[in-house]
Amino acid sequence: MRPTGRLHLGHYTGALENWIEQQNLLQPDGSRAYETHFLIADYHNLTTSLDTGSIYGHTIDMLIDWLAAGVDPGKSPVFRQSQVKEHAELFLIFSNLITTARLERNPTLKEQVRDLNMDALCYGHLGYPVLQAADILLYKGNIVPVGEDQLPHVEITREIARKFNSHFPHQILGEVFPEPAPKITKFSRLVGLDGKAKMSKSLGNTILLSDTPDEISAKMRNAVTDTLKVRRNDPGRPEVCTVYSYHRKFTSAEELPAIEEGCRSGSLGCVDCKRMCSAAISAEIAPMLERRRDYEADPELVRQILHDGEERARKIARQTMAEVREAMHLGEVRA
Repeated sequence: MRPTGRLHLGHYTGALENWIEQQNLLQPDGSRAYETHFLIADYHNLTTSLDTGSIYGHTIDMLIDWLAAGVDPGKSPVFRQSQVKEHAELFLIFSNLITTARLERNPTLKEQVRDLNMDALCYGHLGYPVLQAADILLYKGNIVPVGEDQLPHVEITREIARKFNSHFPHQILGEVFPEPAPKITKFSRLVGLDGKAKMSKSLGNTILLSDTPDEISAKMRNAVTDTLKVRRNDPGRPEVCTVYSYHRKFTSAEELPAIEEGCRSGSLGCVDCKRMCSAAISAEIAPMLERRRDYEADPELVRQILHDGEERARKIARQTMAEVREAMHLGEVRA
């Protein structure tokens, strides 16, 4: 994730929840199914803003949200992209394995240019899927948990891995890089409180993972519902209601049918529906709030977790780049 500060529910449902599931997944013999690595993508921030004055503070805020949500630094190293120089080195090599025409066809890039009202595109923004490929392949990633909007980037990563392996077969390993597969989250896009777009802090339509129950309740009161349901007894359409989309994620499966029926029949008013939804969301993030307070009280522990993760990441990255140089005959080749 890019370090833009505290995270919201969209980050949780679209990525973080899936990350933690992968981290804790066990095989039948009790061993871990995956080795997980969590990247703080601070170089990627530069593609849309050169203001780096707050980036460290935003990094710490985001890392605390990760830890509060269940990222376990004992299992999963957490690290900053900028502190592992091999990211930039592999990005440079990969940049020569893909054409600008291919990058310009990236549909996610077109959406960003439109949404951000960009008049001109810098080279770094055009090439950010190539940097993402380096982020993934530097750690030999096999599975990439993503939302649907990131699928084109995983495909670009796969193409780059194939091209590198084809052009630069390793004398011992054969193929240096795997072709990673995406793992899509069910709730990859959580609509914002305004009902118009996915949650975004820049749009002011979010519920933060650090919000208290009172803050969540206050925000939920302004959430958009079915515009045709004006009075309490009017029948509603849950399929178009923002609040009901939250219920589908955070309300228990046992309670959900009654909420849907109450909405359709008109027996459940929007005020009560929002109150119930606020309570469900608050219950979901209550353990996170408690863990967040513990980490906020010990900033040195948070910094140490970050530094330890970066050292672990550097060891892996150095080994991968040694293999890359050997395959490319840029260094001494082992017999």
